Order: sequence, then structure tokens, then C-alpha cells
Amino acid sequence: MPAAVLVSIGCSVAFATRLHRAHDVLQVSNAARACVRAATERAKEARKEADRLAVEAWNKRMRGVRGPVQPSPTLGDALNAGYSYLEVRCLGCDTHQTVALDVVRRPKTTLIHEPERYMRCKDCSQVSDYPYKGSDLVALRQRKISASDPPSTWWPGER
Repeated sequence: MPAAVLVSIGCSVAFATRLHRAHDVLQVSNAARACVRAATERAKEARKEADRLAVEAWNKRMRGVRGPVQPSPTLGDALNAGYSYLEVRCLGCDTHQTVALDVVRRPKTTLIHEPERYMRCKDCSQVSDYPYKGSDLVALRQRKISASDPPSTWWPGER
């Protein structure tokens, strides 16, 4: 055989060997990616569960103490747990309203109790001609207040 043919055969064998090794590395790399994806999904689910438990614990403390309990979860934690609304009670007219957390213009690291001092009742502000800012945080909610999902009670037995 001529040398050129041997060289070309040698190159193709070497190339085939390198290609086979690269294919093996690619398979290992794909398996590693799948493992990383699965671990990431498990971490997301664990974070969501931890946020849900933190929000439920804060809601129970809020109802038991009947006032702002600190530390409170962050806006991001509440949204991640599926609690999209904050229930607020106006001290002037004693009405309960829900505030959508996804439209609050604060960083997601803001604690839930911090924006309380900026909240004001629209009805009381119109009656008194100045921004009425007296309110109490009641609880975090998954849905708005409606006939099928009434306002929260402070403690068992209150109506």
C-alpha cells in the first residue's frame, strides 16, 4: 500500500477513535446534565414547600397575636409559595381588602410587614380628605376575598 493511503487510513482510524471518545464524553455529559436538571427541580420543589410552610406559620402567628409579627416572609417567598394576596383590615371603616403582591412596587426581598405603613384605605381617604393610613395586616391569602372565600378571622370564634 502506498504511504498516502496508510496515512489516510491512520488518520481516519485516529479520527474515529477520537470521535468515539467524544461520543462517550457527550453521553456522560448528557447524563450529568439530566442529573443536574433533576436536582434543580428537587431544589425548586423543596424551596416552594419551605416557603409555603413559612407563610402558613406566619399566618397562624398573625391570627394568634393579632398584629404584625416579625420576622415576616418576603414578597418573593409569598409569591413562590402561591400566596398572591395580602389581606388588610382598615381601622377606620373596619373593612377587609386584599392587595395583590405581584403589583407591589418593591423588591422581592422586601418583608411583608414593611409596606404596611404606606397602605391606605381609599374610602376613608375620600371621606376625610387626606390619606387615611391606619390599617392592620391580617394574613397572606391565595385568592381574593369573595363570597366563597370570606375574610379571615383573627382567632377561632371571632365573627
